[in-house]
Amino acid sequence: MTLVKASVIVATLNEVANIDHVMDTALNDEAVIELIIADGGSDDATVDKIRSRAATDARVRLVPNPDRHQAAGLNRAASLATGTLLVRLDGHTRYADDYVTASLRASRPGVAVGGPMMAAGSTAWAKATATAMLDPLAIGPARFHHASDVEYVDTVYLGTFERDRFLEVGGYRTFPSGTVEDTDFYTRWRNQGGTVVVDPTIRSWYRPRDTWRALARQYFRYGSGKAELVWLNGRLPSLRPLAPALLVAGLVSFTIIGITSTWLLFAVLGGLWITVLAIVAARAASHRLRTAIVTATMHVTYGAGLWRGMFSGRPAVQTLGLGSRPGTAEDPTKTD
Repeated sequence: MTLVKASVIVATLNEVANIDHVMDTALNDEAVIELIIADGGSDDATVDKIRSRAATDARVRLVPNPDRHQAAGLNRAASLATGTLLVRLDGHTRYADDYVTASLRASRPGVAVGGPMMAAGSTAWAKATATAMLDPLAIGPARFHHASDVEYVDTVYLGTFERDRFLEVGGYRTFPSGTVEDTDFYTRWRNQGGTVVVDPTIRSWYRPRDTWRALARQYFRYGSGKAELVWLNGRLPSLRPLAPALLVAGLVSFTIIGITSTWLLFAVLGGLWITVLAIVAARAASHRLRTAIVTATMHVTYGAGLWRGMFSGRPAVQTLGLGSRPGTAEDPTKTD
């Protein structure tokens, strides 16, 4: 008989295609005493499916998330949870049958644990993005993407952690970009004495964006989010975002130099970048041209988003769903 009591928390918005799988995953372990889903106002059949499951399984609970932000929904669910551990799931992800079991098995006091951020796509663009996400030259060397052994990391995808500690750290915060709540949360988690671990036995597959345009918007927002953390903390959470930022700065600067003087610097930088794209494409098993385009898109839009965020000024950071008034900005104290 298990002594672990876990609450699974999910924030949803129009996840009708995957919500049954998410609920099946959450309820597949006897240690799960409740599944709390905070819905941000879905206008498809997501809520109907949740209510139908709740009618047959008392562990399922649907709560409103009027702020619509994913971070706010997760905070609301965590505030209502009664389990000692929180297991976060996401509607854009497919999970191994033992995802929750593996997460609970790997959990330790003071440790936030999650699996590597793997990806699997259904459309041509999504498959190319999933391929790029396997290559450090495309997505960067962050270990939570590429770990094959248990490792200490700075952040992790989704995660399982102690509820009380989650509340003490302050839960997730929302940023204007709608991103980086994970990076921000795990930074504060580590600053308050916790550790973050990636464990490859915890298996899930993120669903990449289905179109090039959606991918470009997503990575521009990712870059903007990293700039928000710079404004908040006075520095980047890691040096990894410097590569795309310097690439964009170099392309713009060397273009100006080329127009006024010489194209040599642009040719050197462009040649090096094209070589990187060619290596990524050559290592792809399929969709090689699309993989190169996806990689270039990630690099440029991420870098451009970071610069845009740097010139946008200090962000209004909010903590919603943990007792604060919706729309009220908190004191943006440093997290690093």
